[in-house]
Amino acid sequence: MNLNRRDFLRMGGVAAAGAVAGSALSAAPAFAAEIDYTARTTFDDWDRLFQQGGPGQPDQPNDNTNADGRSGMLAWSQSYVLLGLIRMYETYRDTYYLDRLIDNVDQVLSVRDSERGVTDYRGLSLPAWRADHPYTTGYTTLADSNGHAVLELRQALPYAEDTKVTVTAGSRADAFTVQLVNTQVNRTVTLTDLTMDPASPDYAVSRIYTAAPGPLQLTARDVSGGAGLVPATGEFPMLTKPVIFAVHTGMITYPIASFVRIVGGSPVLQGRYRTKAAEYLTACREAVAVHDWEYRETPAGEGHLIWPKEQPLAYDGCEQPINQSVGLGQTLVELALATGDRGYRRKVAAMSKMFAGQLTVDAGDAYQWRYWPMGGRVYEGFAKTGSPETDVSIFTPSGGPARQFEDISHGAIDVEFAVRAFRARLGFTGQDMARLARTYTQNVATTDADGLPAIHTTVAGTAIGAASVAHQAPRWMQATPWDPGVHQHSLALYNRYQPTPEVDGQQAIGFGWLLANVAYLNWGAKYAR
Repeated sequence: MNLNRRDFLRMGGVAAAGAVAGSALSAAPAFAAEIDYTARTTFDDWDRLFQQGGPGQPDQPNDNTNADGRSGMLAWSQSYVLLGLIRMYETYRDTYYLDRLIDNVDQVLSVRDSERGVTDYRGLSLPAWRADHPYTTGYTTLADSNGHAVLELRQALPYAEDTKVTVTAGSRADAFTVQLVNTQVNRTVTLTDLTMDPASPDYAVSRIYTAAPGPLQLTARDVSGGAGLVPATGEFPMLTKPVIFAVHTGMITYPIASFVRIVGGSPVLQGRYRTKAAEYLTACREAVAVHDWEYRETPAGEGHLIWPKEQPLAYDGCEQPINQSVGLGQTLVELALATGDRGYRRKVAAMSKMFAGQLTVDAGDAYQWRYWPMGGRVYEGFAKTGSPETDVSIFTPSGGPARQFEDISHGAIDVEFAVRAFRARLGFTGQDMARLARTYTQNVATTDADGLPAIHTTVAGTAIGAASVAHQAPRWMQATPWDPGVHQHSLALYNRYQPTPEVDGQQAIGFGWLLANVAYLNWGAKYAR
């Protein structure tokens, strides 16, 4: 359902009026504007609450060794706190928010892998933030009764550490049975009477390869050295190996690089923050350089990131999703503006060209695009070649095609990048910006069966999303200068669903992005025209 300006004004009126017992509004699911999401005090009060503890604190690592046991919390929680502080500074021009940012950034930088002395799966300790379970490939090595390694099993499906591996005796002396049970996704795989004889039709590596990807995206590698060993019986865990994700690096460093850019553009701020800006510039440069080996550029000059083959991820050897390429691109835009560096400018322009080439115009003159880049290996699909050496991917020998439209949460990263690249004059046009704004107001924004503000789940419309999807709406706020309906509808959603930092008395996992969204609702109230 497309929304015109009258729809937006009507929704805004309902949000402001709320529900009064016995009134005409009580016939429909009602909501009241009890929280002012455009008020500075709302952000400030919740920011102080966030600092008291809960998921995503700035001094906690990005891997699952943090206090919450959840990998990726710097990337998907703390990064939004930092971005919220940037947007609040831009809205109110109060250096209090820059001082708050510094407090958090110093802690975030203190838990880089290089500072902690931890390594990624390659054994490298780098100036960025690794992640592991539930994102990365799980491994377990089965050994014989003397402890000699026999067979390495690998699970590429997420939540690998929730898999228990059980080995029992087979029906013959040289055979064994393996059962894998994953309690998170509720899937079980049982492989009976496997052997370690490469000439046998029951050779474990061949049977698992033939069945791949299977329910748990299982693959295997013979590590026995041809000794004819048989794994010992017992129960064994799967453990993941850490990877530094480009999108995590991008999400974390984007607001840090924004601080560098803001300070560099103000002589007054330079007098106060020059030293910190220089420190943070070095940190951002070092962090994005970690991913230089993942960057590729086509002969047509389109830039994107890949997951190199043998990286312990489900789609090693394939292009990363659009949002993960441009997630790092957000930081590259800020570095290009802060430094004028030609290398950063070239990469941003190339990523802009890539993303622009993925955009298609629909009947309403809005843009639609896919989660995986069109023309890529995952989008098109790929098949086994018969050998891991020549397969596209080690951990997913065959996969795709995957052609789903971009969801609105990851789509917000894409739009953030596009608008920032446009502002930097490194890609896109004013018409592109207007079409991206229409993607929100025509394809994303809608009303439900009761006439209340609602949201679709993808950039192409599709199903209406739950409240948790609606909570992501303000992250599209960069597009509101081209259509104030982005701000109006986002605010109407918040007034309807009334998100707060707590769920059942506990701070929500999504508290970090809630702070960013409140900051954006403040920002949008100022910058929507």
